[in-house]
Amino acid sequence: MASVGDRLISLESVVKQFDQQRALDAVTAEFRPGTIGLLGPNGAGKTTLLRLLMGLLPPTAGRLQVLGYDASTQPIPIRERVGYMPEHECLIPEMSAVGFVAYMGRLSGLPPEEALSRTHDVLQFVGLREERYRKISQYSIGMRQRVKLAQAIVHDPALCILDEPTAGLDPDGRREMLELVRALSQIQGHSLIVSTHLLPDVEGLCDQVLLLDAGHLLAAGPVATLLDAGAADTVVRIKGDRERFLAALVEKGFSPRMMGEELRLAMPSEAATQVFEAAAATGTQIRYMGRQIHTLEDLFLAKVQAPDSTESL
Repeated sequence: MASVGDRLISLESVVKQFDQQRALDAVTAEFRPGTIGLLGPNGAGKTTLLRLLMGLLPPTAGRLQVLGYDASTQPIPIRERVGYMPEHECLIPEMSAVGFVAYMGRLSGLPPEEALSRTHDVLQFVGLREERYRKISQYSIGMRQRVKLAQAIVHDPALCILDEPTAGLDPDGRREMLELVRALSQIQGHSLIVSTHLLPDVEGLCDQVLLLDAGHLLAAGPVATLLDAGAADTVVRIKGDRERFLAALVEKGFSPRMMGEELRLAMPSEAATQVFEAAAATGTQIRYMGRQIHTLEDLFLAKVQAPDSTESL
């Protein structure tokens, strides 16, 4: 097997073009083993990137390496070592969970006896031990999602790719699925890619993120590093003429950003005097001013509003 070392995934100027649509545009990033959140709205290019990583699609330009293998020239070794939980339906309704997961285990290269033994283990892990002999057609959406997760991990892959694992789940089902994903990472030690458009799904779960929007890379790297980089932002809430106040701040050299009803400023604490001067000059009342503790949602919104500030760490 190729040596993974400190690099789980490497993307070098990856482009994917479909006719007139560019699904991915010069994406460059690098990730170590761990849990990676692939984040972005629907249509951002997340599923396209996953298919490229598994060698199911060739890149138009650029290079992708997964587990030390080139995704364009060595797709089979990658797929042998990766478990994939797709977003869309992939189950065979008339099969039982035991039959289906064991079948997928054999397709992944496990001998029949080992595939069956591991099937019972993973179905117990995902909470389907008592229901494992029922037909999948009789399962709820939450149970189907658990079967999809079980078939992705039955062969003990080096990397698990989970595409929208909480899709269609109610709040309790979503919480339980996220706990299973957390256990895969923190207890069983699997490296994971969790692709989702729901940023809260990866809060506290992923140690690395890749943010995409309309095929463009907004940010990539360790979560702590990316959030610390923006921790100097100051939140300002005002009452008065917002446009005049923003114009006064720009005249003083600030680059204000509006996020909902809040104003965000990247500034040292000693610059606060200039903010108050701008408020006094425009008759604006400052209702609150303080440091912002960033979340992934803050980071994503800031990057969407400032698309030229792409950051790769």
